[in-house]
Amino acid sequence: MSSLTQPPAAPSSPPASPAAAPAARRWPSRRLTRRVLLANLVAQVVIVVTGGAVRLTGSGLGCSTWPQCEPGEFTPVLHEATTWHPIIEFANRTLTGVLVVLAVAAALVVLRGPRRPLGVRLLALAPLLGVVVQAVVGGMAVLVELHPAVVGSHFLISMALVAVSTALVLREAQPDGPALTVVDPGARRLSLLLVPLAAIVLALGVVVTGAGPHSGDDDAAYRFALDPAAISKVHALSVWTYVAVVVAVLVLLRRAVAAGAPSGPARATLVLLVVTLAQGLIGYVQYLTDLPAVLVAAHMLGACLLVVAQTAQLSAQRERAIAERAVA
Repeated sequence: MSSLTQPPAAPSSPPASPAAAPAARRWPSRRLTRRVLLANLVAQVVIVVTGGAVRLTGSGLGCSTWPQCEPGEFTPVLHEATTWHPIIEFANRTLTGVLVVLAVAAALVVLRGPRRPLGVRLLALAPLLGVVVQAVVGGMAVLVELHPAVVGSHFLISMALVAVSTALVLREAQPDGPALTVVDPGARRLSLLLVPLAAIVLALGVVVTGAGPHSGDDDAAYRFALDPAAISKVHALSVWTYVAVVVAVLVLLRRAVAAGAPSGPARATLVLLVVTLAQGLIGYVQYLTDLPAVLVAAHMLGACLLVVAQTAQLSAQRERAIAERAVA
């Protein structure tokens, strides 16, 4: 009796080479990283505007203490006599929690992504550290009943966080090769001068606000003992000085473009000039119309956009090549 023979087994496929295997999807993707970093920047700007809304509606002491809203309660205590002030103040505090989440996400996507230089990784941690500091300073502002020096510090730290978050967005999009300055030394020096001038403009703006009517609470008596009109003129002088230097930088860069230099720095400087002039216009209109709340809020948003444009203007003056990696 003949035995049944099994058909010969099909030859097994050779294992795919690593080069032929599809590349595993990297997490986080560049798109996700950029979206998270951009969301962090937008949130840093939004909380400045909402913080301004707290102040402009007189809700700065809507919660009477910190970290609780009322003694023994972390949320507003609602009753028949409750006004909208506790709700506005508590909503702004809640937004700080959103900011913490986005700052953690920003650090995570940079640290978990392709290995970047130490400077980029430290920059990714700065928003998280800054948000924690801001929460403490904001609490101190409530505990000292909105003293203008503490409230002003709260705003200036926000401006620093907007600058850092902008720098992080711009730097993450760049390769990691050596940085090359693409503008002439004169334009570079004047551009660097804009940084302390911008800081002076913002600081004087804080002093103007601290001497003005928007204390953040109708019963807050602490104000800077300064003539609002006089300090406003000093602030305006600092703004015009800043504008003059921006124009000088733009003239130098436009001449360089005509001689064949890259046009990116000139475009970024033009954007900075437009933002600065728009911010100045809002400032003059709000001064001449007795500081209506809506214009003061627009001026705060303009300050954020000025910081973003200033940071981008400096970033545009340096280009980076793709870093060369050693081949094993």
